[in-house]
Amino acid sequence: MDDKNKKTHDAHINLNRRQFLTKATTAASAVGLAAACFPFAASMFPSMKKVTTKETVKVDLSDMKPGDQKTIQWQDKPVWIVRRTQKDLANLKKLNNLLQDPLSKVNQQPKYADNLFRSIKPEWLVVVGLCTHLGCVPTYRPEPGTVSKKWEGGFFCTCHGSKFDLSGRVYKGMPAPTNLVVPPYKFINDATILIGRSK
Repeated sequence: MDDKNKKTHDAHINLNRRQFLTKATTAASAVGLAAACFPFAASMFPSMKKVTTKETVKVDLSDMKPGDQKTIQWQDKPVWIVRRTQKDLANLKKLNNLLQDPLSKVNQQPKYADNLFRSIKPEWLVVVGLCTHLGCVPTYRPEPGTVSKKWEGGFFCTCHGSKFDLSGRVYKGMPAPTNLVVPPYKFINDATILIGRSK
């Protein structure tokens, strides 16, 4: 093979090699991108098992004393049930000037909970335990004065500092834009509620 033919032959091999490497790199990148995106996409579409299980949750309240809080899981979210004391209920009326949406004008609750107590029965609070800022889980702080001077008890998000009263109403100036969500629920009897259905 003379020099001219050898150079043409080598150039042809190099071109084939370059095309092969380009295609292989593109394919590997596509596979890598798909693998990286899959968990994100999957998180946006929960499995049918998660959607269909725990559509409703029955909760026994008979063991709860005034001041107690109970956490249950409903549709993969924590739901808090608090049995408020008479003092808690009286304090709620004093807080309106400190709250961002004291009358719950932003629709975060069913119609039957569209009141000062944000509940069917004043004694019982039922809210989704996720901060409306970034979905963190606040802590239950029922003792007055533990979070701030004018604190009358409620929920405090240690992640970004959002504060909610014992009706789940957000204080002014907090990162959380709205009150906590009240899920649909109903009383089956005086000591049992069903979360996830209101009728």
